[in-house]
Amino acid sequence: MTEPRRAAPARTRSGDAEPGRSSGRPPSVEGELAAPVTIIRIGRVVLGGGQPLALIGGPCAIENEKHALETAERIATIAADRRVPFIYKSSYDKANRSSIRGYRGPGLTEGLRILKKVRDTLGVPVLSDVHQVAEVAPAAEVLDVLQIPAFLCRQTDLIVAVARTGKPVNVKKGQFLAPDDMRNVVDKIVSVGNRSILLTERGTSFGYHNLVVDMRGLQDMRALGFPVVFDATHSVQLPGGAGDRSAGERKYVPALARAAVAVGIDALFMEMHEDPDRTLPDGRPLSDGPNMLRLDDLPRLLDEITSIAAALAR
Repeated sequence: MTEPRRAAPARTRSGDAEPGRSSGRPPSVEGELAAPVTIIRIGRVVLGGGQPLALIGGPCAIENEKHALETAERIATIAADRRVPFIYKSSYDKANRSSIRGYRGPGLTEGLRILKKVRDTLGVPVLSDVHQVAEVAPAAEVLDVLQIPAFLCRQTDLIVAVARTGKPVNVKKGQFLAPDDMRNVVDKIVSVGNRSILLTERGTSFGYHNLVVDMRGLQDMRALGFPVVFDATHSVQLPGGAGDRSAGERKYVPALARAAVAVGIDALFMEMHEDPDRTLPDGRPLSDGPNMLRLDDLPRLLDEITSIAAALAR
């Protein structure tokens, strides 16, 4: 495999959080987004404080080592060609499934082994979600970012356990929360001395089997003083919409991604797959296949959003 181009090494270790010149809540600027107070360094990737837009992404759930390496290399190369910092995301266990029959991934031990192989082979940071306190210690040995799933964003014991590792924490805003409610989640993480926090918008419940995105929430969460991420693929999910699994509206991913970048975010989160509508060898559909972006569509979308980001920077 060819190795993607790499950015210059960061001066501080992965997970360092750097406070900005101001303290507390950033000033409110009408019609604009103030730069977040805290800059987060994750390996060679730097988020917040006006740094370039980053990409977080990969298949929803790990399938096997070969597929993970090939997919990670392809995304990393596409991102590097456009000078977009990249963090690889894939889940070792998708515990929040609609059905007992849903595909969850290879599990903690094998999944972490594969993620470590991706990180060591390609030199990219890796992110995955944790669902219970018992997973936190082994996950922290491998992952560069530990993610709190949206359904678990109010689970205090889990949040505090993840925060205590000192690793960067990405918290998905629950579909049932207002953006400003994330202040309480931030307080839990900061209470144990961890300020390496990312806050992710992933849509809000709107009736049954539907999510909507209120772009105002990106600005509201940014006011909490930490980098904000927009999850463009889960935001088009239709939870439980296929009966025993979630459905999705992939066609809206590019539009929402462009809109979020125009509002002002620090990273774009997208689950991606070369063939998201195919099935696994046992006949089961892929996890979140209907809302994953096709990898063939990534280059054009990255070209579009980097142009938007550059225009805002000017």
